[in-house]
Amino acid sequence: MAGLLSISEPTAVNDKADDINGFVPATSVHSAKTAADLATDATQNQARFSVQKRSRAEIAALFDLPFMDLLLQAQSIHRENFTANEVQISTLLSIKTGNCPEDCGYCSQSGHHRDKTQLQAEKRLAVDKVLAAAKRAKASGSSRFCMGAAWKHPSHKDMPYVIELIKEVKALGLETCMTLGMLDSDQASQLADAGLDYYNHNLDTSRSYYDQVVTTRSYDDRLETIDHVRNSGIHVCSGNIVGMGESRDDRIDWVHELLKMPKAPESIPVNLLVPIKGTPLGDKVLSEGELPVLEWIRTIAVTRICCPKSYVRLSAGRESLSDSEQALAFMAGANSFFYGDKLLTTGNASQANDNRLMQELGLTAQIAAPRAPKVVTVLDAASGQRSEVLLTE
Repeated sequence: MAGLLSISEPTAVNDKADDINGFVPATSVHSAKTAADLATDATQNQARFSVQKRSRAEIAALFDLPFMDLLLQAQSIHRENFTANEVQISTLLSIKTGNCPEDCGYCSQSGHHRDKTQLQAEKRLAVDKVLAAAKRAKASGSSRFCMGAAWKHPSHKDMPYVIELIKEVKALGLETCMTLGMLDSDQASQLADAGLDYYNHNLDTSRSYYDQVVTTRSYDDRLETIDHVRNSGIHVCSGNIVGMGESRDDRIDWVHELLKMPKAPESIPVNLLVPIKGTPLGDKVLSEGELPVLEWIRTIAVTRICCPKSYVRLSAGRESLSDSEQALAFMAGANSFFYGDKLLTTGNASQANDNRLMQELGLTAQIAAPRAPKVVTVLDAASGQRSEVLLTE
């Protein structure tokens, strides 16, 4: 982070049992390199930090580190795996709002809470309206366009609609992400064939706290959908929401759950609950008090250390942060965030303010790199007949 902190080059990882996965205290760092020295493109370096499964005890020890030591380790690991001072920017659009059959206690879109939240449900957005929003997102600097629908799962009649959206948005040169609820293996394959880059399906919290958040689907239901997405070849986007009344133990367990997966999600949103009046968890937090911002940033840093090759995303809750707090979040290893004034139904930081802050921090936007669809439509010039062709890798 230009101008924020001059950090030294970490020494080689040793094998001592009391070192937490290669963390070297600042007092033992001897090389006097500057932040500019560490800003070398990570693709030109061989990572010195081993990617390994951490035990729950090791994750807990990371949470207990002095805050500045934790941030130093997180930023050092971040720079080993990503280009320093580069952030991935996304825009999120609700393509179908409200009347969701799930009872997620944080969500105003749940049909279970609509009498209290008074959220007006909306039908599916027309394709042309979605594409207009995608074009605006690209013009503003976003590289990824995310589309969310308030469904328990997409129905058979919904699939042609979402597949068309994927193909049309990708044709604009944007990466695509969708969050549509649960998927079966066939639906995941259809989305993969259309070329979907990311599918978002958050775990939300730990397994033990999960029934305090939602009861209409199980933790294993969520893991099953994530498995279908991963097996189809789509990148997994799966994170959490902190500040829902859970304990630090729950946050530790959530990170540990990520590491128990065959592969950590390629994108990990670490949300801070935006308490919405009329939702069970929103009312609980408004009554009992919100999670301190530094604990959220601590969770981001631990996530970065444990999942060094994943994008760690600042999502809901960012609109409440000061410039200094956002700078700390980026120092903690966050390297992805949402542009735009709204995240589905909640507010977001203004784009103008984001542009100003990026300039002050010396951050640059990552360029989109959408993957090609597996199935493309081919037009026979002689007969005029259209056919679907499966591309080989």
